Amino acid sequence: MKKLSLLFLVAGLALPAPAQTKTLLNLDKTGVAIQGYDPVAFFTDNKPVKGKPEIVLKRDGAIYFFASKEHKELFARDPAKYEPSFGGYCAYGVSRNKLVEIDVDAFQIVDGRLLLQYSRGVRNDFNKDTKGNLTKAEANWPGLVEKKGSK
Repeated sequence: MKKLSLLFLVAGLALPAPAQTKTLLNLDKTGVAIQGYDPVAFFTDNKPVKGKPEIVLKRDGAIYFFASKEHKELFARDPAKYEPSFGGYCAYGVSRNKLVEIDVDAFQIVDGRLLLQYSRGVRNDFNKDTKGNLTKAEANWPGLVEKKGSK
């Protein structure tokens, strides 16, 4: 019996520890995402719309405000569809391996994803090679999360 217990102990030590996933989100000091703008409105209204603090949903450490209960319900059903890519940081900045703040007016929807940019000028630079810059951002993002993210 002791040998069997020892075998299980050794086998247990050989197993990899469960991966701890880090997150990296562009939030204000109170934990609010996208500067309080409604993430769904970028898709439905094609413009930034300020969310109402009384219509709120918390997800993965981020607080999202919504302009309407309908938008909150849409988000709750499929949050991955509406959350900003790259944790809400500037997509062009991420393509350059940097974390840069955003201007909500410089948003864009690319392949069904909400991308936020530092400025409209930066968005124009990003769009000179949208596919290439998006590929670079996707390649850089895991390293930024590992380096700058929190558990």
